[in-house]
Amino acid sequence: MSDLRKLAQFIHDITWDQLPERVRETAALRVLDLVSVAAGAAKDPLVAAAKQALGAVSGCPVEMPGGNFVSVWGDSRKYPLATAAMLNAMLAHTLELDDVHTASKTHGSASLIPAAWSCAEYLEKSGKEFLLAVICGYETVNRVGMAFGVSAHRNRGWHATATCGVFGCAAACAKLLDLSVDQIVSALGMAGTQSSGVWAFLGDGSNCKILHPARAAADGIEAAFLAKAGMSGPEHIFDAKDGGLLYAMSDGGDASKLSQGLGEVYEILNMDMKPYPCCRSAHCAIDAVLDIRRQMEARMGLTIRTEGEAEILAEQVQKVEIDTYLVGYKQCAVSDGCLHPKTILDAKFSTPYSVAAAFLYGTVAMGQFEPEVVEKKAVQDLLAKVIVQPSDRFTEQYPKHWGCFMKLTMQDGTCYETEVEDPSGSVARPLSRAQARNKAEEFLSVVCPGREQETIEKILNLAGSERLPVI
Repeated sequence: MSDLRKLAQFIHDITWDQLPERVRETAALRVLDLVSVAAGAAKDPLVAAAKQALGAVSGCPVEMPGGNFVSVWGDSRKYPLATAAMLNAMLAHTLELDDVHTASKTHGSASLIPAAWSCAEYLEKSGKEFLLAVICGYETVNRVGMAFGVSAHRNRGWHATATCGVFGCAAACAKLLDLSVDQIVSALGMAGTQSSGVWAFLGDGSNCKILHPARAAADGIEAAFLAKAGMSGPEHIFDAKDGGLLYAMSDGGDASKLSQGLGEVYEILNMDMKPYPCCRSAHCAIDAVLDIRRQMEARMGLTIRTEGEAEILAEQVQKVEIDTYLVGYKQCAVSDGCLHPKTILDAKFSTPYSVAAAFLYGTVAMGQFEPEVVEKKAVQDLLAKVIVQPSDRFTEQYPKHWGCFMKLTMQDGTCYETEVEDPSGSVARPLSRAQARNKAEEFLSVVCPGREQETIEKILNLAGSERLPVI
């Protein structure tokens, strides 16, 4: 039996009652996190423009839907199934706050939860059936990413959130469609033949990154529906000598990771929850500079209360040196956009910018990615002093640890040093349940002001719901 078929067998056989209670609870928390950060982007102009474009292609949204139209979070209108999933996936990835599985370098939830939500709504499935499908999606996308091999896959330019995400979407929708094992194999095979998405957008700051999980969601849904209709997909999509993805998109990978630990190790329990709205590879540096800022306060016997006080200190900084893992260096410290950020997207993928913003503001939240902050002279002056370089030590620890070492030197020669092995929000340093709820409340306020707590409870209690709630 191929490893892909073993995975398909798991997806087919797993039941809600077989799941550990911790896995069930985590699934609801993962959905809450993803849906809330997607809701926070509901008024984003790029997604609004995408709604118009996709409406022209797939059919305009309607106020009074027929049986084939489903919801988009924060929108009173209804859309065709695949279009709704695409738009929700775009929303999910817009704020750069969706969770991440470090061992596979995937933000799988950004596509699989939108795909499963749209499909479950379309099929009128219960909350419990939806959550079970979500778990199948997580177990699939994460194992596919591990099979590719994180560094080899990324260093060839592939965006794992997209290339692996399509498999998670197909798996989740296959579960909701109650496909046979053979049909699930075909759905995964067809997902694989559509696997795509590269990091070229970083080179010139293109804003199409949100298209990646969107396409994964639509392609995964379609793969599952086509499998149900009788179309077959290649079982050896990963290890075929001619065209197998592990050879075409990696250095050979390890197909056994597709089935390793199924039913024993639940990868959904190994998710990082992002506290900062920017690329995860910049988070360790944010944690590091915030620690150094606290060191400076203790050493100088002061508390930095205002931005102006931080700016005075920043003027005295000679340089900030950061050693980190190769992938993080390539992703957030090499392109012109990383080194000389001018747009919001540039800033979100710039370690120098994130470090400068964290030092000056004492936090990195949505406000630090407003255009006027990105362009601010004090921020630009400080980020120019940040030097990021790849380190063999941190590269060898990656992807188990996404860490860095930071040394900040002042003009008078005073040095501050710190090391971060795992960033905040990681499995090693998880956010508390209260922090998770606060994060959800903040972003749900965009689409349901005054009903945030009610909405949080509905999502956390999906297992007892007959239908998915309106967001």
